[in-house]
Amino acid sequence: MAVIMAFITVSCNQASNKNEQSSNDTTVVSQEHPASHSKKNDTVAVPAVSETPNGQDAAKEEAKNFSIAPIVTDYLSLKNALVSDDDKAAASAGKKLLATLNKVDMKTIPADKHKKYMDIADDAKEHAEHIGENVGNIHHQREHLASLGEDLKDLIDLFGTSQTLYQDHCPMFNDGKGAVWFSANKEIKNPYYGAEMLTCGKVEKTINGK
Repeated sequence: MAVIMAFITVSCNQASNKNEQSSNDTTVVSQEHPASHSKKNDTVAVPAVSETPNGQDAAKEEAKNFSIAPIVTDYLSLKNALVSDDDKAAASAGKKLLATLNKVDMKTIPADKHKKYMDIADDAKEHAEHIGENVGNIHHQREHLASLGEDLKDLIDLFGTSQTLYQDHCPMFNDGKGAVWFSANKEIKNPYYGAEMLTCGKVEKTINGK
């Protein structure tokens, strides 16, 4: 009996020593590789803090990027179609302008300009739609172009323009009341009369892009 008890005591001591050694080995391993954990955390943590704006900062950043350039591009295509007396091309350009206006993301427009923009855009959409629906009635298309010219003028006043534009004026259109149009070129090409009176009008103002 004494022999059996001695054997059990020795076995327990050996097991205890093995556990202590295993624990010590684990501690050594974790001490040998601290740098790898630090490196991983740096990689994850570094980029996000100051590079990417969020919340109100992100909204302000988007608002800075709003541009009326796509609207201007479609307007110029429409105007050029009427210069060429092409009612079908004008209708197509009117539909494209309407689509562009409908795609504008209001989040990109500064909050203090929302209402003014909506008033102008709603009016411009109506005129673009009329032009798109009136193939074969070029005089009616030109009447709506005159109103679009006023809308574009208001948009330029509100947001500026990224390209240089010329604000032109035809004194005869609309029963002598006159009408403005915008062009990317200084040369007068009248969209209200086309080939009938192509050079009627004058440059009222040069609007420099910014």
